[in-house]
Amino acid sequence: MATQTTRSNHFQSAPPPTEATSWRANSRVMLQPVAAPSILGLFGFAAATFMVAANLAGWYGDNGSPVYLFPYAAVFGGVAQFAAGLWSFRARDGLATAMHGMWGSFWIAYGILFGFVAAGAITVPHGAFPELGFWFLTLAAITAAGAIAALAESIGLVAVLTSLAVGAAFLAVGYLDGSSGWIHTGAWVLIASAILAFYTAFAIMLESTWGRVVLPLGKLSKAANVPGARLTDPIEYAWGEPGIRHGQ
Repeated sequence: MATQTTRSNHFQSAPPPTEATSWRANSRVMLQPVAAPSILGLFGFAAATFMVAANLAGWYGDNGSPVYLFPYAAVFGGVAQFAAGLWSFRARDGLATAMHGMWGSFWIAYGILFGFVAAGAITVPHGAFPELGFWFLTLAAITAAGAIAALAESIGLVAVLTSLAVGAAFLAVGYLDGSSGWIHTGAWVLIASAILAFYTAFAIMLESTWGRVVLPLGKLSKAANVPGARLTDPIEYAWGEPGIRHGQ
């Protein structure tokens, strides 16, 4: 009887379950890991931008170049980057969703446009091309907004988006007034943006494979810029989603 009384008192004195303990006892968390989508998106952007910008800068090419450029621009720079934008949404990264989705869509459209040019169905105007100029103008404005948002992420990403916005703006001016000088200048800036994008994607990929910082990206956290530093623990949030961090 004494034992029963002790048990009864024990259960009566136990504190009521909190929301957290109730959640733990009655819930299951199903995880679907997502690799950093920006690895794919930035590499796709870097390759497509470098190839097209080098052509615009006069490094190579002739009238037959669209035949060889449009499929890679549409697929490597377009489809791959657009897919990265969709997966960035799942990774809860609004900035990457917007930037990869927007530029991926543009590269798909750019590839289709110059696919028609390669097939002889249409002819690109010589000199001013205001239709394409206004597209680059809107791209520059949205990318500049993304560069401002990236201030909360890292200096590396800010550098990629800022140079991309400036290059797109120069191309917009060049296509609007037909100035080859502005187009060449914009192409050189885009080449720099492609190189920065390659570095950023490489740094994210190394962090993903090695599990620690290898190449710094200038993140706000000082530890995130120290080679060898670990950025996450196996269980990151005590009351949220174990093993998942916000964004990339």
